[in-house]
Amino acid sequence: MRRLWLLRHAKAAPIEAGDDRERPLTGKGERAVRDVGAWAAERKLAPDLILCSTSLRTRQTTALLLPFLAEKPEVAYEAGLYLADVPALLERLRQVPDERQGVMVVGHNPGLHSLGVMLLRSGGGASARRLIVGMPTGTLAGFSLDVPWLGLGRGAGRLETLVGPKDLRDD
Repeated sequence: MRRLWLLRHAKAAPIEAGDDRERPLTGKGERAVRDVGAWAAERKLAPDLILCSTSLRTRQTTALLLPFLAEKPEVAYEAGLYLADVPALLERLRQVPDERQGVMVVGHNPGLHSLGVMLLRSGGGASARRLIVGMPTGTLAGFSLDVPWLGLGRGAGRLETLVGPKDLRDD
């Protein structure tokens, strides 16, 4: 069974003059990644491949998460994932080699949220209803897939995990 994790970058600084791609994480965003990372460490989360957008905020999110993962994955930074929509995300994921059992995408909304909703099987309970409502910054959605990467499409995933910073902090 394959696993797919969708991680929206953590809270980033507001856009000022300059390039949106260079927005850094805020202190709150950094804390959020560490909280989600600690949660992932407790569960021995171990993707073997991380596909990461090239924006500064996604690269920082990935860098902060890596020490918490059970094994060191291959990380691919890809410009095509910057603000990628569902068709672009699906196209990329369908290119993942079959031997890869666990893939994490670190990226942006609205694409990640829309992809997560599209992957949902009918039903899904409270977590699925929460995902349908939105995917705040720093949220991790984990799916189990019983199709090959090439077969990824509507209803192909069972949502197993939905956790965000607000789920892990009291403040």
